[in-house]
Amino acid sequence: MVYHIKKNKNLQIMNKRKTIESWNLYVITDENLSKGRSHLEIAKSVIAGGAEVIQLRDKTASSQKLYHIGLDLRKLTRENRVSFIVNDRLDIALAVEADGLHIGQSDLPVHIARQLIGHNKILGVSASSLQEALEAEKHGADYLGVGPIFEARGTKGDAGIPLGLSLIPEIQKNSKLPQVAIGGINSQNVPEVIKAGAIAVAVISAIVAQEDIQMATRQLRKTIRMTKEQCE
Repeated sequence: MVYHIKKNKNLQIMNKRKTIESWNLYVITDENLSKGRSHLEIAKSVIAGGAEVIQLRDKTASSQKLYHIGLDLRKLTRENRVSFIVNDRLDIALAVEADGLHIGQSDLPVHIARQLIGHNKILGVSASSLQEALEAEKHGADYLGVGPIFEARGTKGDAGIPLGLSLIPEIQKNSKLPQVAIGGINSQNVPEVIKAGAIAVAVISAIVAQEDIQMATRQLRKTIRMTKEQCE
């Protein structure tokens, strides 16, 4: 029995890692920056543009509203085989059967979040230092949201001081976890982020705040993939 439990756990970890390694562009929804477009409208456009991951992030919506938004996004992402992550809200992530949860340093402890969501769900953790990255890995994170890399203007008010690119290779040397870089990333600076070692980039305003979300998504994803090909 113990053998089968361990085998299933290892298989779940391998499947999650395979999914994460397929990511290039991770888009975080934000209605405050979207020129009146809803979370669902944003998601439809970024999926059409080729994003592999969508994170639902809304700090102001009621639990009931967020639940219904999450259900719509779960249906859409499942139909299109896109990963669906919920920011902060473990209850919503479980209720809508999201693919995973992303938490920050001030949210639930990583080991508690892991216990509650189980081993079949993806768990991402924000890290702005090597120590935070190693703690997240130790307690069960599947990937790291590393940043802010550059100055994040007009998005998260609590983004913090830009860290630059040096943290990415530092973490890469000391941790096996894949890194999703975040913070002020756009089509101009994304090549250097990928070259530094990030497996994917997470963006908000670089896509959500643009007039043509689908086109912005397509162009940024193309730049990421071209850079990865050059690095091979």
